[in-house]
Amino acid sequence: MEKKRNKRYIQALLIGIVIAVIGTFIQLPYYVTKPGMAQELDPIINVENGYEEKGEFMLTTIRMGQANIFSFAWAKINKYHKILPINHVRREDESDEEYNNRQLYYMEDSQESAITVAYSYANKPVTVKNHGIYVMKILKGMPAEDSLKPGDRIYAVDGKEVTHQDEFISYVSNKKENDVIKLSIDRNGKEETVTIPIVPFPDQPEKVGIGIELITDQEVITEPKLSIDTEKIGGPSAGLMFSLEIYNQLIEKDLTNGMRIAGTGTIDNDGNVGPIGGIGQKIVAADKSDVDIFFAPNENGAPDSDYREALKTAKDIDSEMKIVPVDTFEDALNYLLELK
Repeated sequence: MEKKRNKRYIQALLIGIVIAVIGTFIQLPYYVTKPGMAQELDPIINVENGYEEKGEFMLTTIRMGQANIFSFAWAKINKYHKILPINHVRREDESDEEYNNRQLYYMEDSQESAITVAYSYANKPVTVKNHGIYVMKILKGMPAEDSLKPGDRIYAVDGKEVTHQDEFISYVSNKKENDVIKLSIDRNGKEETVTIPIVPFPDQPEKVGIGIELITDQEVITEPKLSIDTEKIGGPSAGLMFSLEIYNQLIEKDLTNGMRIAGTGTIDNDGNVGPIGGIGQKIVAADKSDVDIFFAPNENGAPDSDYREALKTAKDIDSEMKIVPVDTFEDALNYLLELK
């Protein structure tokens, strides 16, 4: 009798393990997003000989991963966990590698705009220099698929230096079908040369190319010098908070007034703040980190703006954070200058 019970116990245990393995490793065609964290920016942004701050500027993040059975079920019963169809996150035929590269580019582009805005407002020298072009995406069935990878940096074509994507596009568009071009590339710090034929695009036979989507690799040169280490954080939504942290290190007055200040929103070179996704989850993340003030994109007062969603979420979780609407970097700056 005892042996039978032990046998049934072992069988049940094995079945449970099999179910757990299946539930964990079988991925569904969805992504699950949930509140991440509020991360202090002072440790990852450093202006040479910059001023210290008593408080903190912070970026907010969302955690995201492809759903399995368990995470999908858990998201169904958690209010601030969201389920997104995979085509709402990744582009059609976009690989994980291409998606991650795209998000890291968005972060880099956001940093460049934030630096430009902060140094301009602080009346400090800032210039932009081009360093070639990056491969963002490769079209399936096109010649580049055999020779290039997302993240490759192209710095010359047929021996001629290229510093901007427009130069490359203009050069290739003047080629004919079955012409061949030689690309000089940098892949993970190693220089290589690849030869690729020119063919018509399947959906646009009147156009020819090699089948890649490009972006320009830019460097923002500043005085004083600046370093930013965001590791693997991707996306453009930290632009506003980057600009505030950089500006605060450039000026003598401390804008934080000893408080913990978070927020979200893209930023362009003119200082305009744009909306992002998942602001409700970012409000939850900021509240858990004892944030005092949260800047939210106002979208010029639109009734469905990120600011309105942030207010709604803060009320729902009974947060004491002050939610502040902003349309520009200057809006946030003026608000902080008036704090006591």
